[in-house]
Amino acid sequence: MALNTIIRGGTVATASDTFACDVGIANGRIAALGTSLGDAAEIVDAGRMLVLPGGIDSHVHLAQPSGPGIVMADDFESGTRAAAFGGNTMVLPFAMQQKGESLREVVKQYHALANGNCYVDVSFHLIIADATDRVLGQELPALVEDGYTSFKVFMTYEGMALSDLEMLNVMSVARETGALVMVHAENYDAIRFLTDRLERAGNTAPRFHATSRPIPVEREATHRAISLAELVDVPIMIVHVSNGEAMEEIRRAQQRGLKIYGETCPQYLVLTAKDMEGLNMEGAKYVCSPPPRDEKSQQECWAGLQSHVFSLFSSDHCPFRYDDAQGKLTPKGRTSFRWVPNGIPGVETRLPILFSEGVKKGRISLNEFVAFTATNHAKTYGLYPKKGTIAVGSDADIAIWDPERKETISQKLLHHGSDYTPYEGIAVTGWPVSTMVRGRFVVRDGKLVGAKSGGEYVPRAKSPYAAPRGRLVTEFSPAGGPNV
Repeated sequence: MALNTIIRGGTVATASDTFACDVGIANGRIAALGTSLGDAAEIVDAGRMLVLPGGIDSHVHLAQPSGPGIVMADDFESGTRAAAFGGNTMVLPFAMQQKGESLREVVKQYHALANGNCYVDVSFHLIIADATDRVLGQELPALVEDGYTSFKVFMTYEGMALSDLEMLNVMSVARETGALVMVHAENYDAIRFLTDRLERAGNTAPRFHATSRPIPVEREATHRAISLAELVDVPIMIVHVSNGEAMEEIRRAQQRGLKIYGETCPQYLVLTAKDMEGLNMEGAKYVCSPPPRDEKSQQECWAGLQSHVFSLFSSDHCPFRYDDAQGKLTPKGRTSFRWVPNGIPGVETRLPILFSEGVKKGRISLNEFVAFTATNHAKTYGLYPKKGTIAVGSDADIAIWDPERKETISQKLLHHGSDYTPYEGIAVTGWPVSTMVRGRFVVRDGKLVGAKSGGEYVPRAKSPYAAPRGRLVTEFSPAGGPNV
């Protein structure tokens, strides 16, 4: 087979191996791995560089409705551009249903927003906010068969939080259809209780966002979500875990043989609640949920990665502009932390932060870095081995890294739609310099060279990670009759 491109002289790393190897690409796929691949139309010199699978960020929010008068800072064009500069070749945003909406129509709307506006490949998770009989009985099963094989449920937020009964109903559909459920685990009533009392006491500054969502709020909801999943015998992914107590709930479930997975994010490794203590509204820049905790929680989240209780490292990119009445400085937000738009940007900085703080500081290996940022995402969400690895036959989704390049993260370096980064001033070693999607450069030597229509929508298979254990806690199967 004639090769279109050879990446020559680099060090290739996968989730399991690291080796000196050239990578031959033909027709958008990896066609050969070796040291004497002959010639090609284009030779890329990767000497002294790492050649890694492109990052897959499986938890990002783009062009998402965020409440009256609030506008998300990234659409698909700017969000996927930032992803590419951050060494990512695929993102998985959410198609978010709101009360009263048809799930099928929501998916059509998000496709219309994404079509022709993506620099990297995309696939959609579904968000279930209105678990009606029609959604659960008709729309959701049909969408799973069409390749939307994961969906997210919320245990908090006005208009989004599902009751335990609704959670069980959604989990039951997931079990029947082979889909994977993602859970935002925070106790909505506990947050409302604390928020009301904080406001009555006049404690309304952004820093009280963290006070309103303490660790027990997340720990309890994590425990409850796991218990509900055990009742129905369905695997679940607990997303954006921020602390050791919630992580330990996941660990205990895993030790009992349950298929419970965990994800953490950069904000829980390098930020703390103290960042929300800035003067005036500066603390609003760091408002996200769950909030960053403290240094003890940071170490516990590192331990969750090192022990593989967490299998995914995502950004939870949910960007708003700071100096904007439609962003963090919305007039209502000035009256109380309750109304500050919830979320921070991070799709472009996810990989450099983990590489520098993890690999370069000896906390995790290079192979673990690849697993946490690419391979495990592909395996978890029905994309492997098409995505997430460097292997013959896989898509040529590749990031070329300079492992010794030193940068200080700054807004002026970044390409997202937000006007700030919460990671301003963090010094990192290791930086992605070129990103290739299906054999075509999107970013080359730090410059954008790809087209905004270059990314494609990718339907997903059902993940083996979503298969039930086949063991129930009662003699009756809630998902379909006697447990025999």
